[in-house]
Amino acid sequence: MQGLVVRSPRHSRQARGVLAAVALTLGLGAAVPAAAAEEPDLIFRRSTVFKWLSPNDKLATYGLDDPDVEGVACHFTVPEKGGFKGWLGLAEEVSDISLACRQIGPVRFKKKFEQGDDVFRQRRSLFFKKMQIVRGCDVKRNVLVYMVYSDKIIEGSPKNSTSSVPIMPWGAGEQTVQRCGDFVE
Repeated sequence: MQGLVVRSPRHSRQARGVLAAVALTLGLGAAVPAAAAEEPDLIFRRSTVFKWLSPNDKLATYGLDDPDVEGVACHFTVPEKGGFKGWLGLAEEVSDISLACRQIGPVRFKKKFEQGDDVFRQRRSLFFKKMQIVRGCDVKRNVLVYMVYSDKIIEGSPKNSTSSVPIMPWGAGEQTVQRCGDFVE
């Protein structure tokens, strides 16, 4: 008989094992939460590398509000890979990320937080790399400190950026300023 393929039980077990490993890997990638805050707002993008037949490499600037501290916003710029891999979401993004956070109104803490709590988290590769923005408090100076970095399960990146937000009175009517140290657990 032509076209008939006979498989041994050993090959069948191997195929099932490979399929199970792929399913587990995809499941692990999906199990990681995408963000600690709402999705950031895209402010603008600029092309950095022209590609003829596929999307260009770009720099994208995003804005987000701190989910636990009213009156603070952060802006960050990330490179976005173009090409077909980038278009399909398969490219691993580089770790060059810049960050600037500012007081945009009266600062009000919504709840207590730990030093280094996540403000925002985003995948930077199909499986294992993610970018994180974390927050801390310089108690002595009453300054919120934000840091952005990227990491991998196997190998991290030393590339990072830090921004600080001194907590100041906002407007003529505000007399008292909250102390970030009162909200650190």
